[in-house]
Amino acid sequence: MDITAAVISEIGADFTIETVQLAEPAADEVVVAIAGVGLCHTDLAVRHGHLPFPFPAVLGHEGSGTVTAIGHAVTKVAPGDKVVLSFNSCGICPQCKDDAPGYCPSFAPLNFGGGRVDGTSPITRDGAPLGSEFFGQSSFASHAIAHERNVVKVADDAPLELLGPLGCGVQTGAGSVLNSLDCQPGSSLLVVGGGAVGLSAVMAAAARGVETVIVLETYEIRRQLALELGATHVLDPADGPLSEQVRAIVPAGVNYAIDTVAIADVLGEVVLSMTQRGTVVLLGVPSNPEATLPLPLLYCQGLGLRIIGVVEGDSNPDTFIPELLEMHRRGQLPLEKLITTFPFEQLNEAIAQQHRGDVLKVVLTP
Repeated sequence: MDITAAVISEIGADFTIETVQLAEPAADEVVVAIAGVGLCHTDLAVRHGHLPFPFPAVLGHEGSGTVTAIGHAVTKVAPGDKVVLSFNSCGICPQCKDDAPGYCPSFAPLNFGGGRVDGTSPITRDGAPLGSEFFGQSSFASHAIAHERNVVKVADDAPLELLGPLGCGVQTGAGSVLNSLDCQPGSSLLVVGGGAVGLSAVMAAAARGVETVIVLETYEIRRQLALELGATHVLDPADGPLSEQVRAIVPAGVNYAIDTVAIADVLGEVVLSMTQRGTVVLLGVPSNPEATLPLPLLYCQGLGLRIIGVVEGDSNPDTFIPELLEMHRRGQLPLEKLITTFPFEQLNEAIAQQHRGDVLKVVLTP
């Protein structure tokens, strides 16, 4: 069928709103009418060539909407169900069976391969295939094809148009606190970067009872929002070395740190901000895919420091997204304070405003 989609033709190009064609769903596929789709840093990383994906393409991977059709083998959802879309995974490997689908060995081809596993694309333009299946959905569109594995049913009364970021950015930040680190009440946490991922971590830390939550962020408006969402302290990078600012608050250093910016010099300061047996979580996507992190080896060893990479907050979306929705219902995850909605046709303007720091988390709506 004909759908409307945002197509990007090459690295660095603007998105153009076009009519393209969406295939019928395969056996395990689900067609979703998109109610809202978040704009994530990973979409922009692909746009700038920092992550591989075939062009021309339809991106978008924080979709939410209503199921309109299903393949003959789908039993998890039915037409009319409200769903959040998340990342895709195989479901049969040891990682998937161990509730760790973010580490599925097929994660790259299933989420960045640009098409179905059989080599076809469910999205075409004038008969030519487009790069699709981005995170198993390509939801910068009026309709998306997802898979039974990466749709999560939500209640009919859930605020559907706002829920897309639960599928990636929010579950990454909150999951890093609640799953990866399992931050303990009374502990201390440093969050580097006050974007949607970082502030999702802040909200989760406040809900968990973390005593000291420090946020490093360049933009004043985001620092103020961090305080509103549960941060106890906010830091400006212009005010001096991060480690000195952190130790002025917690002289012994922090128990946990979450980095969302992937800047090596900043991460060096994060290491110097840690206490004994502290843990640093790496979430940021570097602008250079081959970026490395030099570490003071004896210092890290003596401290008993752990540095871990985390994908999607160590989340199983089927179980974690309902947990996040329950937190939202209790007022512990006020997503609406992060989000500014834009009409889908204003995608390029939304990107510009997010880049300038005018808005924090963009959600595009029909």
